[in-house]
Order: sequence, then C-alpha cells, then structure tokens
Amino acid sequence: MKPINLKLKVVPGAAQSAIVGWLGDSLKIRISTAPEKGKANDAVLRLLADSIGLPKTALRLASGHRSPHKVVEISGISEAALMKALALE
Repeated sequence: MKPINLKLKVVPGAAQSAIVGWLGDSLKIRISTAPEKGKANDAVLRLLADSIGLPKTALRLASGHRSPHKVVEISGISEAALMKALALE
C-alpha cells in the first residue's frame, strides 16, 4: 500500500486541539501546544494518529517543519479508510 500525503493547515496555540475540517485542499487542525522546538509538530502527529487509529510511527512530517502549511505522510491505511476515520467523506 502506497503512503498517503495529507496537506495540513495548522493553527498552534489554540484553546483546544481539534481537527476542524477542510480548508481548500488542506485539513485544518488547531493545536493547543505552542510552536516551540517541534512540540506542536509532535502534537499534530499524535492528534492525527489517535483520530485515525494508527500508531504515531505510521505518520511522518514530510514537509513544513517550521510552517503552518505541512504535509504528513501516512502509511498503513487506504485513502478511503483515512477519510472514513476522519469522518470527512
């Protein structure tokens, strides 16, 4: 199974971490963690992994380490299963 690249728009420092929904072709995510020393990136990967039922090791931040626009590479799940897990069908 080929890895899926998921575009994200991340808003750090939110009151509560949550997956908001689609913003164009990117998934908007709010993270309560401040963007310091990669902590927000780790929180994004943890939130996504928990939401789709995969271990955090199945997700990799492919680009956007210091940007609100990120690409996460997800392994071990089909695109249809990913959309269903995120309830974004």
